[in-house]
Amino acid sequence: MTVQHAILGFLSLQPMTGYELKKLIRDSSFMPWSGNNNQIYTALLELLEDGFVVSEVQAQENLPSKKVYTITQKGMDRLAGWTKASPEPPEFKKPFLIQLLWADLLNKTELSGLLEKYESEVRVRLLMHRERTRRGSFFIPRTEREALLWRITDENIALSYESELEWVRSVRSQLLEQDDIEVKSKMDFRMIQKENASYVEVFDSQSPVGTEQEALDLVSICGEKDTNLLMLHSEALPEEFFRLKTGVAGAVLQKLVNYSVKTAILLPELKELGARFRDLLSETNRGSQYRFFKDRVEAEHWLISGM
Repeated sequence: MTVQHAILGFLSLQPMTGYELKKLIRDSSFMPWSGNNNQIYTALLELLEDGFVVSEVQAQENLPSKKVYTITQKGMDRLAGWTKASPEPPEFKKPFLIQLLWADLLNKTELSGLLEKYESEVRVRLLMHRERTRRGSFFIPRTEREALLWRITDENIALSYESELEWVRSVRSQLLEQDDIEVKSKMDFRMIQKENASYVEVFDSQSPVGTEQEALDLVSICGEKDTNLLMLHSEALPEEFFRLKTGVAGAVLQKLVNYSVKTAILLPELKELGARFRDLLSETNRGSQYRFFKDRVEAEHWLISGM
């Protein structure tokens, strides 16, 4: 398969600009191309020269003109011909496996950290894929069978990520067993089922959630538990979180917002908060992405409302 086939496939749905094609390919979970300008526009020029697509410059009011590409009948024939070709075998190009081959050079802590980071990255990718699937495509399937094919393609990607998560957990378990090390979770959390909703409640953390990576760990836990609802106790946060000038609160909260994790943060009665943080409470406690609470019942009610 070449990037030209992907472009022809998208253009068979509707005419598009080069930028729109680049974004679709870049955001795909399974297309192996980076979606950079050179790849896309070089392929489009080749398709134009061969008569598989045509282009039209369209004027836009108060905006620069845009070039829109449309597939031709010759292009449709080529796309149809390619779909009849013998399927290519699956490729297993995983740079991490090559990295893992030589990871015996690392000490136990370093190797555990490497596997933990990889597991976290796979979890985040799975969560992102599920979110894209939930939002759906802006394309309307032309037939019921096409809708089915799109859905099972999404399922294949999700299963691949889930299988990779299962594998890396097995690797970590085998290494821990070999070294006779007890598995200890960094975060003290549990799953809560309430009415028709479930959420992750984090009570404490050996490493307080004060960096973007640690915020991604929260996102990963939510993704693994198939929820985007999080209740976070202040004991799991560093003191710097409550001092706005450090930027810790902004970085952590923004990362949770980026991954659509709805978060209720529990503050203890005796927590001394600065004036700037109190201003933040007044502002954010009208929002829909995260809020601060002193009462757990109120926090839970807000968290699961609308679910």
